[in-house]
Amino acid sequence: MRVLVVTAVAAEAGAVAATGDTDTLPRGGYALTRTSGLHVLTAGVGPAAAAAATATALALAAEPYALVVSAGIGGGFPGRAPLGSLVVSDTIVAADLGADTPDGYLPVDELGFGRTVHRPPAALSAHAAEALGATHAPVLTVSTVTGTAARAAELAARHPRAAAEAMEGFGVAEAAAAHGVPVIEIRAVSNAVGPRDRAAWRIGDALDALRDGFRRLTPVLEEHL
Repeated sequence: MRVLVVTAVAAEAGAVAATGDTDTLPRGGYALTRTSGLHVLTAGVGPAAAAAATATALALAAEPYALVVSAGIGGGFPGRAPLGSLVVSDTIVAADLGADTPDGYLPVDELGFGRTVHRPPAALSAHAAEALGATHAPVLTVSTVTGTAARAAELAARHPRAAAEAMEGFGVAEAAAAHGVPVIEIRAVSNAVGPRDRAAWRIGDALDALRDGFRRLTPVLEEHL
């Protein structure tokens, strides 16, 4: 089993790979921790950084990866993903890749070019969600974290099934697709999508949930890969 797990920051990587040997990719300077069949990459924040690091890791891999996982903490939509819970993607959506028009927002695929959705392997993502006790729903990728009620309402109206938002999943998925590797996204909820309230964030709880989730994920990956 060879799985590339892409995180944004070191704290997320540490939650996924509590033990392991860390080295540096020969190009890009990305930290890569190897443990129990998982290669955990610290890619940086945002879809562009995530895509660049993922593509670099896939291109430099000595052997092909069977799966790429975008993982970390993120915001949860109230009523769908409470603080400390996990979300496994059934779709990975670029929620702000498009154009504002007088008639409202249009995603790039409706403009006639590009794409805004990647679909993980259905059986794998469903089994992972069940094993982790996670919500199985769309995860949105945004370049700017939601910090107002108006923005949260806009996203919820456009994506009524969405359970979480984060900043890297779609970039990871684009790189994985370019290399022909399937992808899923797993998010642990540290805050509610909506008005920015740092006092209410539960980053430690979310990292603990991420750590526990990956312990339970390994048998699922071994079964499907």
